[in-house]
Amino acid sequence: MTLAVLVAISAMWFSVAVFFLGKGEAKGTGAITAFVGAVTVLGAILQAAVFKDPFVAGLLFVHGIFYCSVAYALLAGLEDLRSVGNVALNTCIVSVIYTLIFLVGGPEVGGKVLVAQSSYLAFACLIYSILTLMVWLNAYGKFPTKALAVSLLVGIVLSLWIPAFYLMVAGRLPF
Repeated sequence: MTLAVLVAISAMWFSVAVFFLGKGEAKGTGAITAFVGAVTVLGAILQAAVFKDPFVAGLLFVHGIFYCSVAYALLAGLEDLRSVGNVALNTCIVSVIYTLIFLVGGPEVGGKVLVAQSSYLAFACLIYSILTLMVWLNAYGKFPTKALAVSLLVGIVLSLWIPAFYLMVAGRLPF
């Protein structure tokens, strides 16, 4: 489930990045972002309820809510994006927490490790942290939009496509 959601998220990141590079328009990009936000939140619900994985669901939830706030800003034509930036900062902090947990792994309870250590997922979450920090800085006028766009495009490959497709095809992460 999560792998398909990662591929869906790439549609939003790509559309927003291209929009930030001056191609596209706000309402269409906002609609794509809203669809992806809804899919991400729904994916989080399924991940928690059906797949009994509240840990990954938490990361999907925070990002899905962030995507929905970006969608609203684009669809409503907000000029002051600091409220979206604040959601981005929260998402950044949560992503940093996930980075640290994936770096060391979770505790062992009853002979079972709750969260496996994963260098690649820590790397991907670090990218999410950096990108959402950039969004926060951009919303406050402290980071250039074009640099954010290029960073999103690089982030798509490194933190969405590689883990999703590698796991779907090879059954494991690259490292």
